[in-house]
Amino acid sequence: MKTNHQQHSTIDYDSTCSDAWVMYYANLAKKAMLTEVNLTPKPGLVDRINNGAHHDMTLADFYASADAIFPWLIEFIHQGAKTYLLTPIAVLPTLRSIGIACEKAMYAATGNVNTHKGSIFSLGLLCTAIGRLKASKQPILAKRLCHEVSLMCQGIVERELKNNNSYTTAGQRLYQRYGLTGARGQAESGYDVIINHILPEYTLMLLQGYSEQQALHQALLRLIVLTNDTNVVSRGGMTALTWLKTQANNILLSDCIKQNHYAECINQLDKHCIERNLSPGGCADLLILTWFLYHLDT
Repeated sequence: MKTNHQQHSTIDYDSTCSDAWVMYYANLAKKAMLTEVNLTPKPGLVDRINNGAHHDMTLADFYASADAIFPWLIEFIHQGAKTYLLTPIAVLPTLRSIGIACEKAMYAATGNVNTHKGSIFSLGLLCTAIGRLKASKQPILAKRLCHEVSLMCQGIVERELKNNNSYTTAGQRLYQRYGLTGARGQAESGYDVIINHILPEYTLMLLQGYSEQQALHQALLRLIVLTNDTNVVSRGGMTALTWLKTQANNILLSDCIKQNHYAECINQLDKHCIERNLSPGGCADLLILTWFLYHLDT
């Protein structure tokens, strides 16, 4: 696919950057999106049972969205490989046109429903970093990859949230009012919460013999507790965020996820989230990254 952003390519990257490995990582990222949406039940989120607190999107929308995003994940990887000689921070502006085109493809596939905008941002960054590491012959491992994303995104919170006085986006308004840095802050940190908290616990649960579903549910609840989900705050304010964190933490303290009947407690929380119109979409995006990064290392 020939696109305008290819004008940013400054070098010819190594021939080892073949279609086979690009397709492997793009497919892995797509599977991460599908794994998240198929995880059932989930609190306030679209799953295989219901649409959660969403009245404008369905499971089918997420499938269509993942299909539409997939070709652009390939473009992100290629762009990372083509520009690997640039400094990390210089790469970020070259991704804008790809991201915009990817969002347009998502909206066209879903009838203007925002299913994966957060994942386009985060997976786009990670796929770009994959291209950079591969082209420079570095190992593609979770910690190294997230460090590369952090280098690419240094200063993004200050540039796009702190020093932007227009506050025209939800993220800018939430930063102005509550100091929440959202997806930009997570990226600039190199997804610290995943690398240092979520991924070790997720890996340990799998090693202990728990199912992938149990490990994913545990990870989602832990993400709710450890992060300030801007989607929740947008819908219900800081009071709603505190409430949801408490509910998730209570389930974790009960250790019910490690029991056979654990779905009951998630179903109950799902019911309450729907009643309160709350959906931890930011945590869902981070859960996608958790699964993706785990499979990079394994």
